[in-house]
Amino acid sequence: MKTYRQLFAVREFRVLFLVQCLNIGSYAVASLALGTITFAATGSPVLTALAMFGAPLMRLVGQSLVGSGSDLVRPRTALLIVFTATLVTDLLQTIPGLHWGWRFVLLAVGPLVTSALGGSMMALVSDILPPDGFILGRATMNIAVGGMQIVGFGIGGLLLISFTTTQLFLGSAAALLVAVVLLRLGLSDRPPRDAGASLVRRTREVNRRLLGSPVVRPIYLTLWVPNGLIVGCEALFVPFAGDRAGYLFAVTAAGMLLGDVVVGRFVSIRVRDRLIGPLRLLLAVPYLVFFLIPSLPYAAALAFVASVGYSASLPLQERLVTHTGDQVRGQVFGLQGTGLMVGQALGALLGGSLASALGMGPAAAAHAMGVLAVASVLVSVALTPGLRRSRPSLLRHHRSRAASQV
Repeated sequence: MKTYRQLFAVREFRVLFLVQCLNIGSYAVASLALGTITFAATGSPVLTALAMFGAPLMRLVGQSLVGSGSDLVRPRTALLIVFTATLVTDLLQTIPGLHWGWRFVLLAVGPLVTSALGGSMMALVSDILPPDGFILGRATMNIAVGGMQIVGFGIGGLLLISFTTTQLFLGSAAALLVAVVLLRLGLSDRPPRDAGASLVRRTREVNRRLLGSPVVRPIYLTLWVPNGLIVGCEALFVPFAGDRAGYLFAVTAAGMLLGDVVVGRFVSIRVRDRLIGPLRLLLAVPYLVFFLIPSLPYAAALAFVASVGYSASLPLQERLVTHTGDQVRGQVFGLQGTGLMVGQALGALLGGSLASALGMGPAAAAHAMGVLAVASVLVSVALTPGLRRSRPSLLRHHRSRAASQV
C-alpha cells in the first residue's frame, strides 16, 4: 500500500480519519473556550495555559492504572466511550456560572478516559491496514492532527469574535456527536485483544514489561524526550516573537506535515529506518542557531526545517509494532501517546522556566531555545546505543538464530 488512493479505499480507515479530524478540531475549539473563561475568571496566565494545554498531564495518572483498557474492551466500544465522555463534559461546561475549579475537574475527565481506552485508535489502524500500509496510515493520521489543530484554533479564534464560549462548547459537542455516529455506523465490532485479566494488574504488568525491555524502552524514550524538549522551544515562540509568533507556529506545522508526507508516502521502509538518526538531529540542530538571536525570517526558516525532523516518529512507531505483540497493541500505543503528550507538557514547562531564569525578553527566550536544543541533541546521542538493539537487521538475526535452534 503506497498511495493515498489505496489508503482511503479502505472504508474503515476513512471513518477513523474523519473521526480524528472532528476530534482534534473540537478539542482545539473547546480548549480555546475554556482558556478564555479561565483567564476572565482568574487573570492567571499559568491557569489559562493549564486549561488549554495541561490536560495531557492527567493521562499519566490514568495510563499507570488503567492503560490496558484499550486491549480489554472492544475497540469500537472503547472509542465510543472516549468520544461520548468528552461530548458530555463539553455539554457540562455550558452550565451558567460554573466555577473555574469545577471546569478543571471536567477537563480531567476526558484525558483520564482517553488514557484507559484511547490506544484503541492506533491499534485499529494497525488492524485495518496491511503491514506495508501502517506507516502511510500513521503519517496520514498525523497530518489530520497537525492540520486540524491549525484549523481548530483558527476557527475558534474567529468564532470568539461573534459567538460566546458557551456556543463554542456546544459546537465542539456537536462535532463529537457526529464522530460518535460515524464510529457506531462505520466500524465493525471486533472482539477485545485480551479478556479475563484484571485491568489494574494487567496495566501495571504490561507497562513494567514495556518500560523494562532493553529493546522497547529506548524506542519510547526517543519518541518522548527529544521531541518534548523541542516542543519546549516552540512554547517560547510568543516570548521570542510577540504578536508575530503565529508565523512561527504556522511554519512549524507546515514543516511537520511536509516531513510526514515525504517520509510516510515516498520513502521506502529500509531508507526511512536509516533516517531515524539524521531526522532526530535535524529536529534540534537548527534551534542551536537561536543562540545568535536570529531575525524573524531566519527564525521561521530554521523552525520550518527543524520540524521536518518530527517525522522520525514514523519509523520509530514502526519499530514499536515490530517488537510488541498484537494482544498488547492498544496499550503500546496508549503508553506512547501518553508519554509523548506528557513529554511535550513538561518540555513547555522547562522552556518557560529556563526563559524566566535567563531574564525577560526575546533574547532570553532565544537562549533558552538554544539550551533546549543542546539538551535534545545530547539525549538523542545518549539513546543511540540502546536504539541499535531494535534495528531491523538485528531482529532478522535473532529470528534466524531462533529458527536454527528449532
